[in-house]
Amino acid sequence: MPSASQISRQFSQRAVMEAIMNDGPISRAAIAKSTGLSKQTVSEIVGGLEDAGWVRETGRTSGHVGRSAVNYEIVPEAAYIAAVDLGGTKVRAVIADLACSIHGERVEPTDPKGGVAVAEQIARLCRQVAEDESIPLDKLALAVVGAPGVPETETGSIQMSPNIGGIDTIDFAGAIRTSLGVDVVLENDVNLAVLGENWLGLGQGASNLAFIALGTGIGGGLILNGELIRGAANSAGELGFLPFGADPFEAESKKAGALERVVATVGMKNRYRELSGDAVEVPEIFDRAEQGDQNALTVLDETAKYLARAVCAVCAVANPEKVILGGSIGERSELVERVRALLPAGFSRPITVERSALGHSASLIGAAAIGLTQLRNALFGAEAPAGTIALPSGRTVNLSEAAQ
Repeated sequence: MPSASQISRQFSQRAVMEAIMNDGPISRAAIAKSTGLSKQTVSEIVGGLEDAGWVRETGRTSGHVGRSAVNYEIVPEAAYIAAVDLGGTKVRAVIADLACSIHGERVEPTDPKGGVAVAEQIARLCRQVAEDESIPLDKLALAVVGAPGVPETETGSIQMSPNIGGIDTIDFAGAIRTSLGVDVVLENDVNLAVLGENWLGLGQGASNLAFIALGTGIGGGLILNGELIRGAANSAGELGFLPFGADPFEAESKKAGALERVVATVGMKNRYRELSGDAVEVPEIFDRAEQGDQNALTVLDETAKYLARAVCAVCAVANPEKVILGGSIGERSELVERVRALLPAGFSRPITVERSALGHSASLIGAAAIGLTQLRNALFGAEAPAGTIALPSGRTVNLSEAAQ
């Protein structure tokens, strides 16, 4: 067990590193003022970080009376994090550096074989992005994988993810780790999305924020009082299991969820086929609605009503400042507008609903956020106070780059 002095040292190192990451280029005197640490302590820590290759000198202060001081900044290429968004239809991988810049991207249809095949696919995509961007694999420190469902820390599996076969019966995290050769963190994809929006999107500055993603399935992510809410078994936000839409007591609802059965991709396709006799994909339903197809308009109206009910349920329980809608279906303006129009009749207080600013990148940016925090914890052996995620402010990160 570390001594009190070791713990104090670890937190001091973390504070200095975060000051440089948030405010760099920054001088040692400015770090001391920002952290409250003595100038001697700051000098010792900065020297150690510089020797270890985590920070570097970058010019001198100017515009001040007296001697100029050396400025320090983070070394972006000191370590990298692979960020992966695993969906029922696509898997997307990027790599982030310590300065929060996103490098490269690879996207493929999710391997239909599921299980180990998907784990190997993720590892291969990460290696390909590294090769594309000339990033040495030995600099890759961590992979963060967001997936629909409930990650189990003990088994490494992902439960309640019916759209991706086999990841609930194996050590999925272990299979990726074996194939890629780095530590792996599994997280719910919508949890990552709410973190991404809170960091760099329309949820900046919100201590209470909800994100609802609607696509192949439906899920929610919640930040309450500044903390990500996971629940007792990591299953907070499984909105597909809200007890309306289909019959929640039917056997099928135990697998996919009563709401998910009617509001997500399969539900919309089934409903349109029921009304029109045509079997078409969801984008075609939106196209036909734009052309005035009454059956397609009915499907959008019904889907929006179910989605509005989910928004009301979240607001009744969690009372967020804002609800952000995302996912391949949920971020469609046709649905967002319909949901906004329905909410005044369904809830007693005004609800602010926004369309995701980050789109499909929300989960990837959230994965980078988790990865940066995990990496700092590993480096300094000290977690952020109260389990919070300490990240550079949005002004220090290029949003347009991150959201491409």
